[in-house]
Amino acid sequence: MGDDDLYLRTMLRQIFEIEQFQVIDVDDGQKAIDYIKNNPVDILITDLIMPKKEGIETINELKNLFPDLPVFAMSGGSMTNAQVYLDIAQTLGVMHTFLKPFNINEMLDAVKSVISERNKQS
Repeated sequence: MGDDDLYLRTMLRQIFEIEQFQVIDVDDGQKAIDYIKNNPVDILITDLIMPKKEGIETINELKNLFPDLPVFAMSGGSMTNAQVYLDIAQTLGVMHTFLKPFNINEMLDAVKSVISERNKQS
């Protein structure tokens, strides 16, 4: 999970860990890319606005390296064009987008669905 908002990252990590998911969280896109290159993950959840390497760049690079990696994108807060960025992310192949503030249960259900489907394919 990549997001530069420590509070949101911590909250999401805790919720997913309660649901028995193993979570790795980082604060910028380059760290996410570096981690995923060396450690397979089941899903990536990324914010679109981050320092060093923002979300669109991160998604594009990871989709080129790992075309089958399920990616979720989130954006919003004070960003006025958040939906535009989420639409761009969808054109890059993101499975789900979430406009902040979003319903955490919707995200959790979407993650569970993707993980369940990937487990069926294994």
